[in-house]
Amino acid sequence: MAAILADIAPGDEVVMPSFTFVSTANAVVARGGIPVFVDVRSDTLNLDERKVEAALSDRTKAIVAVHYAGVACEMDMINEFARARRLTVVEDAAQGVLATYRGRPLGSIGDLGALSFHETKNVMCGEGGALLVNRDEWIDRAEVVHEKGTDRRRFFRGMTDKYTWQDVGSSFPMSDLTAAFLWAQFENAELITQLRLEVWAAYHEGLKHLEERERLRRPIVPAWCKHNAHLYYVLLPPASDRDAVLATLNEEGVNAVFHYVPLHSAPAGVRFGRSSGLMKTTDEISARLIRLPLWAGMSAADVEHVLETVEHALWRRPSRMAQ
Repeated sequence: MAAILADIAPGDEVVMPSFTFVSTANAVVARGGIPVFVDVRSDTLNLDERKVEAALSDRTKAIVAVHYAGVACEMDMINEFARARRLTVVEDAAQGVLATYRGRPLGSIGDLGALSFHETKNVMCGEGGALLVNRDEWIDRAEVVHEKGTDRRRFFRGMTDKYTWQDVGSSFPMSDLTAAFLWAQFENAELITQLRLEVWAAYHEGLKHLEERERLRRPIVPAWCKHNAHLYYVLLPPASDRDAVLATLNEEGVNAVFHYVPLHSAPAGVRFGRSSGLMKTTDEISARLIRLPLWAGMSAADVEHVLETVEHALWRRPSRMAQ
């Protein structure tokens, strides 16, 4: 929906990080657009706002800011670039429910904000999502696009005696059953978030000594970002054998996993997109990142088991962190 409302057309370029899920790029490619991949910051793993300007061209139509792990991108600078060039800003806030940037909810800062309610998210219903439309002049069209390209909502309001095909669209509404499940999740969203934050904080404190000994690097959250504990990850030293560490963790009952394979080097990324500059940080962190299990119902014993297992897996491994 965001790509449709942003009028992405064949040949239009959309700047985005390579370190993201394929949905970010698929939405652009499905409209005939070209993803332009930019490297990420080494601290937050978000789109490096300092490299956005170099990625812009006379074909650039939009910038997609992906808020990784519920930690916000530098939206003020990204919006500044966009306003100066009349570009659309889309927030991929799939992981950002109840997280904020300088006091503003993620998804509400750009022109459009996409949220996810996939089963892996903090607030979920199996499959589903929401689009926050932050430009008043796009709301009427968004309703049409959402309802298969028809003016069905106007019909329900008694504003027309029939509804018909008005614009491009698709079947975006979720089922009543899915929506009911989601509503119950939203009623408890603040509690869910608080429980997750407690687990996140326990991990962060429990792994401090390993970071001090250069066995791993913990997440970095800027002071102006309020995250939602969507996930907890660690970065291993460059010389580490991540596969061996993951195998050790899983053998001891800790379901740890890696995260994104960079889009710029994926077969479809090479075919449909292009890279702006080197992807040094993206390639490095993609090879070093491990996500630890985190859910609202984790007990103190669960957390302690994970911490002990991580220490066992890492203690005798190469320890020198990259500067």
